[in-house]
Amino acid sequence: MKTITTTQELEAFCQAAAKTPYVTVDTEFLRERTYYSKLCLIQLAYRGDGENDAVLVDPLVDGLDLSPLYTLFEDAGVVKVFHAARQDLEIFYVDRQIIPHPLFDTQVAAMVCGFGEQVGYETLVRKIPKKSLDKTSRFTDWSRRPLTDAQKTYALADVTHLRDIYEYLNERLQRSGRSKWVSEELSTLTTPETYITDPDDAWMRIKTRTNSGKFLAIVRELARFREAYAQKNDIPRSRIMKDDAILELASTKPSDHKDLGRSRLLLREARKGEIADGILTAVKAGVNCPPEDMPKVADSNDKLKVNPALADLLRVLLKAKTAESDVAQKLIASANELDAIAAGQRDVAALRGWRKEVFGNDALRLCDGEIALTAKGEKVRIIEL
Repeated sequence: MKTITTTQELEAFCQAAAKTPYVTVDTEFLRERTYYSKLCLIQLAYRGDGENDAVLVDPLVDGLDLSPLYTLFEDAGVVKVFHAARQDLEIFYVDRQIIPHPLFDTQVAAMVCGFGEQVGYETLVRKIPKKSLDKTSRFTDWSRRPLTDAQKTYALADVTHLRDIYEYLNERLQRSGRSKWVSEELSTLTTPETYITDPDDAWMRIKTRTNSGKFLAIVRELARFREAYAQKNDIPRSRIMKDDAILELASTKPSDHKDLGRSRLLLREARKGEIADGILTAVKAGVNCPPEDMPKVADSNDKLKVNPALADLLRVLLKAKTAESDVAQKLIASANELDAIAAGQRDVAALRGWRKEVFGNDALRLCDGEIALTAKGEKVRIIEL
């Protein structure tokens, strides 16, 4: 198996791949000690007839320039195939602000083709090319060199079997006319905003049980400081302070270092120096936040006027329609979305695009009393009213 260590070798491979319909891509990375993923290995393959149609690229080698790969990523004539592409794409976007296109994600395609929800690569390898994967190198430090033959074999299998999986799923999508469905699903992955974390929005990811504007204002300022500090210093958020510490600080409102020292949940390293100063500044900003600038939590589903009987019927309808179309339920609508529809909301993803064709149209008819549901054996049928 070939490992590319020079820009010239990478350029030669990418030029060969550019003459083919698609290239499969995967990465190995570490993120335990950094904010941004540390790229440790890139796997690439295309459908060829030689030894060099599947390679490993070592980005840790001094002097290796990934520009030829990014040129290939921007080649509209070559489909870039990933499995569960989100984290891989983030790495490339952070490095060069490039999102490979056209893009194909076999995990998304497999959900559309009836393989279940968030189906794993190993499952697809077992079901499509009917192979097995050696998982002994699954949890390994990909930054250490040299890589063992076992590690290389494991890594390369992530793109060699992916060729068979892509060809099978793509042909099935073409035959069923569902390629457009996958394209719609990939719109999020191909949007740059997906890979940009704005410190101003970081507070929205913190789960809290209160709607107090003052409390949320402090949470917002603390989360903003943590996110910005983590990005600037490339360290994990949890190394600064965990979510439960943010909630504790928003409650206790420390005003000086002595108050910080009384915290039960704050890490020792965060009680002094630059982090401590940042925390105190953030708390002060939250405490002094004008009422009109305080954050507000969007109404949750438990505050919606949900018709529970209608919500249950929508769940039955969803199960029936997904069984009929052989599509994963999770891909069409979540439980919260069904509750929103039952409460009268119509700006819901399940009521747009291909989801509307499969489920949304009948969901609206059910809400409007135009259809009813009946069961016969294990099958649910729609009755026109």
